[in-house]
Amino acid sequence: MTDAKIHFHDKPVDEIAAHFKAIIELIGEDPQREGLLRTPERAAKALLENTCGYDQDPRTILRSAMFEHPGSEIVIVRDMEFYSLCEHHILPFFGTVSVGYIPDGKIVGLSKLARVVNSFARRLQVQERLTAEVCDLLSEELSSLGVIVYCKAQHLCMKMRGVENQSAVTVTMHYSGAFANDAALRTQFLSMIQG
Repeated sequence: MTDAKIHFHDKPVDEIAAHFKAIIELIGEDPQREGLLRTPERAAKALLENTCGYDQDPRTILRSAMFEHPGSEIVIVRDMEFYSLCEHHILPFFGTVSVGYIPDGKIVGLSKLARVVNSFARRLQVQERLTAEVCDLLSEELSSLGVIVYCKAQHLCMKMRGVENQSAVTVTMHYSGAFANDAALRTQFLSMIQG
């Protein structure tokens, strides 16, 4: 869950709500029915909340809490929950992201890693790109010898439509630096996040 407050007064809630109202009519429902009267507005606000990452700069988030540190072998923050919307069907996918990096003179505040994940997840997204975007940003901005990102998610576009496969889980991984050059280091990371 993102802890950034959404200020709806500067967002096009009414315009988006009008589109949701039209969609409700197009699928054969009555938007004037009691239970649906406020649904277009609620849906508009939910969509804006779930895409608030467009209003966040992950680079600025990361730079806001970097500290000098002489070194650690590896820093891992595992199982950071995220929620996103599949850009193909605008249905949720959700899961966890684990990040590892080898500091080279600087570390980052741990909560900033979760905020970076959320800033990329709260957009229309695909899991493969989400994983790569987090890794690439950390590789560019952190003073590190290498970065690795592991993402495990379930996709409602696979569970409730199309193939309707309830047990499928998707795993993606992206890495740079020492993790790209050393399979044993990748294995160490994987054993640490799964232990």
